[in-house]
Amino acid sequence: MGLPGPTDLSSPESIAQWNKWRMSACQPNFRKNVLPTNGCGPYRPSDSGDAVIESPAYVDVESLQNHDTISMAVIDRAGRIAVGTSTNGATFKIPGRVGDGPIVGSSAYADDEVGACGATGDGDIMMRFLPCRREHEAGRNPEHAASNAMSRIARKYPNFVGAVFAVNNKGAHGGACHGWTFQYSVRAIGMHDVEVFTVKPRDGGLHHPI
Repeated sequence: MGLPGPTDLSSPESIAQWNKWRMSACQPNFRKNVLPTNGCGPYRPSDSGDAVIESPAYVDVESLQNHDTISMAVIDRAGRIAVGTSTNGATFKIPGRVGDGPIVGSSAYADDEVGACGATGDGDIMMRFLPCRREHEAGRNPEHAASNAMSRIARKYPNFVGAVFAVNNKGAHGGACHGWTFQYSVRAIGMHDVEVFTVKPRDGGLHHPI
């Protein structure tokens, strides 16, 4: 496609944050079944196997600082559909960790014959269910597909936080969420500007025809 690369996407702010974390003798977190030796690392195995280390850099989902996932679906005039998801991921993640972003069917999925889906939230949980692939299999009703994807995960992990949007190949769209209030934006032919749609948890989804 002629795109330049590779490109260093680090900013002075992110480099400074990382250096401060490293100089504090912290180790990569999100490790499970370990205990910190001095509150931040190094870690040692937990005898009980019950300890879970949470990220000290975790930002509450309601914070204005926690907007790092962008998922977008596009339908062109010929009916071809494309979708992609960009995410910051987990800060100071352990080496080798793979989140839901690069997993086909988890953070995004598209099929010209059906539609597309994008997802955001607790990727370590959502990736186990491939919610966007499941939405595709659920049929042409975006609302039902989104609600089904969320309810399947919530039955196993009632405390998880996540959301999905879906659009069919005719342009009808919908969304569903769990654990937070989710918003997504739409711009279509005939619209003068972008419109923002708000989905609340337990709404059973939000559906809008073309």
